[in-house]
Amino acid sequence: MEEKLSKLTINPAPSQERVKEEEEEDGDSREGYLRCFRFQFINDCKTYKITCKQPCTVLEALKTRDEYNAKNYSDNNIVIQLGRAGKDIAVATHFPCHLIEDDGLVVISCKPKQVEETQDPQHAILPQSRYITFCIDTVGGRNAKTKKLFINNAFKRFKYLCVYAEKEITVEEALKRDGRFRKDLGNFTLSDNADSDLCIEHDHQVNDLDGKELKICLPRGLNLKQWTESRFPGDSYQKALDLRKEDFGKIQQSFSEVHRVRKLLELSHSVCKVVVGDVCQGTGFILFDNFILTNAHLFENCVVQDGDKWQVTTDVHAIFNYEEPSGRNSYRVKVKKTITDCHYEASGDELDYAILELELDPDTQTAAPQTKQKPKLPPGLLKICGPVPVNGEACIIGHPAGGVKKLDPICIIEKEKRKEAKDKYVDTYQDHVFSLYSVGEVIKNQPRTKNQVVTYNTFMYHGSSGSPVFDAHGRVFGLHTGGFCKETDSSVIEYAHPLIAIFKTFVIKLKKSKNDELLEKVKEEVKNNLYLKAPLKEALESVSDVKPSDPVEPMETS
Repeated sequence: MEEKLSKLTINPAPSQERVKEEEEEDGDSREGYLRCFRFQFINDCKTYKITCKQPCTVLEALKTRDEYNAKNYSDNNIVIQLGRAGKDIAVATHFPCHLIEDDGLVVISCKPKQVEETQDPQHAILPQSRYITFCIDTVGGRNAKTKKLFINNAFKRFKYLCVYAEKEITVEEALKRDGRFRKDLGNFTLSDNADSDLCIEHDHQVNDLDGKELKICLPRGLNLKQWTESRFPGDSYQKALDLRKEDFGKIQQSFSEVHRVRKLLELSHSVCKVVVGDVCQGTGFILFDNFILTNAHLFENCVVQDGDKWQVTTDVHAIFNYEEPSGRNSYRVKVKKTITDCHYEASGDELDYAILELELDPDTQTAAPQTKQKPKLPPGLLKICGPVPVNGEACIIGHPAGGVKKLDPICIIEKEKRKEAKDKYVDTYQDHVFSLYSVGEVIKNQPRTKNQVVTYNTFMYHGSSGSPVFDAHGRVFGLHTGGFCKETDSSVIEYAHPLIAIFKTFVIKLKKSKNDELLEKVKEEVKNNLYLKAPLKEALESVSDVKPSDPVEPMETS
């Protein structure tokens, strides 16, 4: 990448009236500016030279030559390639000419349809020192390999689209300003070709991206913008926000108290991003010791059965402390491929969880970039498991869209008020038929499930599967899992499985399989939790007469 982008980096160029006055100290003298580059048409070997006496865009420079004007090309249909050999990189028509290597070559072609949005002609051209340049791979990353990322597929023949951006602006602003990318990418992220575990959010500033090769990644299923539009047709999105404000007033009292927020932030250290190879991303949390809890549906497309065990067929990692886009304080721990325990019913009428074991070998851990040390694992949350609140305030902590860790205060919807809550959201668009994409999964609305799970409304979407749900006292009571939908009577209610139900099922399986060593660890973990005392006893007694040959219930993937 450094070799390719060296063509784009030159000494800061002097400016004319379009260059900001405050940049003159960067070495941009208004006098004596001279920049030369060559151009040719794609089916013509003849080369023409252009001399720029003031900063301008490549297109503006081309229009100073009769050879170009004679073609009568439409400005928005022009594709500009850097150099002929390799055909690796394309730049926008408004690419500043002083970012091109002196005497460099550009190859011009014209397409029958628009390839680039019209730019603001008054946009100032800055000195080279004020710009960041990075390349976007034309092959998309996670969940984007088959998606249309550009307004014209003509760019697919290139390896990269080079993007220039003013320092301090966000990635999203840079791509919108570029004009060649689709504007409905939603909450996309970028992955670094040199470090696939690095996730750059759409609102990340471009300052540290100079010279990088990046891929666009999208949330699993629909991108978030499409999801929002399908969930809230017309002006109903704003109405839904207004309704959410009513609920927020109910939770404001608890979660505006500093001591509660401080406690939640401390507990959030146990929450991690779960990266399942190049399949998907979710959220998990330390349950006890070196075991994490997440949703089983994250692995439905990448598991094989090995005897009475299930093996993950791709690498899985847990990333802790991913709280800043730079990831400077985060660290990664490898997950063992044998699933410790899982339970998944695709129909949505049973539990959906997976318990995974983290590798304790220091060689499998990635140190935090900031400290260069491999931190100890945070404490498990099983010991602070509490009862499911009937109503009131709660809070979810997770990694929506695979991004940085976020916190969403929510208001629990009581069982008897679920229909009322649903009607509030759908009465403005009851003639619309849509599917609810919540946390990356579509779960059919089963009456049995509705009665067992905890329901609420949250804006934690794709990537949040497996997030812990806390009550107002900082006790964890649920595993954030999915949402409900119907074909003709749409609902916008999300749900969590009670942690107590998962705990009892896990203990029963340990007892059945005679995994006494792990069972003793679990008992030790919860010995001081009075709330779990009775459920533990009940689970153990329920299998006291089970024969050793009784099979361990496998993961359902159908």
